[in-house]
Amino acid sequence: MTHPEPNQHNLKVSIITVAFNSAATISDTIKSVLAQSYKNIEYLIIDGCSQDNTLDIIREYEPHFQGRLRWISEKDRGIYDAMNKGITMASGDIVGILNSDDFFTTDNVVEQMVKAFDDKDIDATYGDIHFIRDGQPDKCVRYYSSKRFRPGWLRFGFMPAHPSFYARREVFERAGLYKTDYKIGSDYEMMVRLFYKHHIKAVYQPIDMVTMRTGGLSTRGIKSRLQLIKDDVRGCRENGIYTNAAMICVKFLFKIFELK
Repeated sequence: MTHPEPNQHNLKVSIITVAFNSAATISDTIKSVLAQSYKNIEYLIIDGCSQDNTLDIIREYEPHFQGRLRWISEKDRGIYDAMNKGITMASGDIVGILNSDDFFTTDNVVEQMVKAFDDKDIDATYGDIHFIRDGQPDKCVRYYSSKRFRPGWLRFGFMPAHPSFYARREVFERAGLYKTDYKIGSDYEMMVRLFYKHHIKAVYQPIDMVTMRTGGLSTRGIKSRLQLIKDDVRGCRENGIYTNAAMICVKFLFKIFELK
């Protein structure tokens, strides 16, 4: 007797949120996960011993997930270490990260995203994101589309929008976790490693997946941008791709056209 192949509705999605003193924003993040029309979701919150009432908010929402939410609160070695903890805890077929100051743009993002994995050859998928200023949730100040991304553009600093990136868990098992000795650019190094060293097969979906608040780790002033350029150059070179600071800076020119 043969058994039918599982369809996308059988795929469990592990969504990881890293939090630290996130009381001002994490409610929006949690509510956007809870509201998703796709219900086969495992939600993992990795907290770094918050000193505000982040944990009180998590406990408030926990019963609404009916066992689908798991969380820990312990010291970590930074955001990428916390992401790695989440990936290690994940039991889903598909894994992605939703930061604690971001939220899903619509209630059917996960439902649409999972459809890409109907194709058994697809390792990952990615889409678009947009940015808002805190307190102005309906005003888009920058729209980041991943539509034009090609692996060859990585040497110029371009990558799929990381908050929109979802991959099969086995991809991380094969390629490894985020490097924790990067200050800002470990997500970029991960994209370089996945696309160049492991040649993953990924597909773009024209979905506005995540709403982000401006002022994140990689957008805080000149000092952060200089560190990001340094990390990006290192990420390419460690994976056998030639680039330099001038080439990486090309991406900043294109960001001008993303502004609204």
